[in-house]
Amino acid sequence: MRLDHLSFAAGPDGLAATTARLAEQLGVTFVDGGVHPRFGTRNAILPLAHGHYVEVVEVLDHPASDKAPFGQAVRARSEAGGGWLGWVVAVDDIKPVEQRIGRHAVPGNRHRPDGYNLQWQQIGVRGTTADPQLPFVVSWESPADEHPSRDGQPQAELLALEIAGSPERVTGWLGEPALDALEEIAVEWVAPNGLPGIQAARLRTPSGEVRL
Repeated sequence: MRLDHLSFAAGPDGLAATTARLAEQLGVTFVDGGVHPRFGTRNAILPLAHGHYVEVVEVLDHPASDKAPFGQAVRARSEAGGGWLGWVVAVDDIKPVEQRIGRHAVPGNRHRPDGYNLQWQQIGVRGTTADPQLPFVVSWESPADEHPSRDGQPQAELLALEIAGSPERVTGWLGEPALDALEEIAVEWVAPNGLPGIQAARLRTPSGEVRL
């Protein structure tokens, strides 16, 4: 289990305005990620060092967004003003996670602007929606060289996360491997003062070290 990416929900002004604002703050350029047809969402990607990335995601006016848990989660966070949606870990074999959570993974895909259909399995979005300190899990089916962190040269590095919640709660959800996935970065667990989950990420960027 390893940290894969962070999800950031676009604000009410939409994906383009949100990514423009973040790009200026970070001194980076986001890449058009394309559309998630199963979820009724689309995203933009910021490749990071060490195989990580940040996605900024918005919900589309599409029936899938009303049915898919991920689409529902994005819509709710955007309507609340946007911001950090959650953190995501990757595994090579998703079956043990299915057994622990007690449900089956669902297929995910994203049609990139270049025509490539990126594919994976994911599980745990409902848990993240109920308690945003909890990660959800992906297992990539597309080759490693198509991973979103390879969508251009890494433009920043994730240094640290501030998460409102408790490591004990995460351990109860996915076990110690979920915490092990965060070992390569600094993590500050803070008491929730409102919504639990990611409060901030600290990144090394062309603009210097930025707390987002």
